[in-house]
Amino acid sequence: MGRYYRYKLPPWARRCIFVLERITLPILIFQLLRTIFFVTTFDLILLGLLVCLLVTFYLEWI
Repeated sequence: MGRYYRYKLPPWARRCIFVLERITLPILIFQLLRTIFFVTTFDLILLGLLVCLLVTFYLEWI
């Protein structure tokens, strides 16, 4: 399985990754607060996906 190097991607894809990396944490915090007050299955799934995305960016898998 090959590893994705973000600096080998086209400039537009790199820019999208950097933007996603920047906005993931504020959206995660908002979703966490929303999940605390209004617990639904959709909110829990979305929170889990956002946590996975944040871990992916933190460990630089993408």
